[in-house]
Amino acid sequence: MTVYSYSAKTIQGEEISLEKFSGKVLLIVNTASKCGFTPQYKELQQLYDEYYERGFEVLGFPCNQFGGQEPGTEEDIAEFCEMNYGVTFPMFAKVDVNGENAHPLFKYLKKEAKGVLSSETIKWNFTKFLVDRNGKVVKRFASNVSPMKIKEDIEKLLGAN
Repeated sequence: MTVYSYSAKTIQGEEISLEKFSGKVLLIVNTASKCGFTPQYKELQQLYDEYYERGFEVLGFPCNQFGGQEPGTEEDIAEFCEMNYGVTFPMFAKVDVNGENAHPLFKYLKKEAKGVLSSETIKWNFTKFLVDRNGKVVKRFASNVSPMKIKEDIEKLLGAN
């Protein structure tokens, strides 16, 4: 199994296979528009802009499971991200990341890269999963880790070009 084994609905409502991102380094993030970490969208976009040409993608998955901080519709979320942070990286439809209704991709990510004390549970918005060019989960980063602090890890994976 790899992340390419999964599909997800884009924020525009189109079901796509993550196979579309095969051969790329991915940063998969559960996002929210009304969170203290929401300004991380800016750094995520900066990383995307800086590394896209080298085969890097950020995949944003809005989630309303933490304090109801993503209450809007997909249209609201897309507009918010574009207007406030100039987001151009792929955004997906709202998903659950924990519980029995968790999206299968997030069940896989959590199993492959456990959090603190080997917990599979995602604790909050903006948990980040770094995936190599072969679709394997390499590392998990907590919400409070600035996307810019992940640059070195991204560059190592991109360097294997």
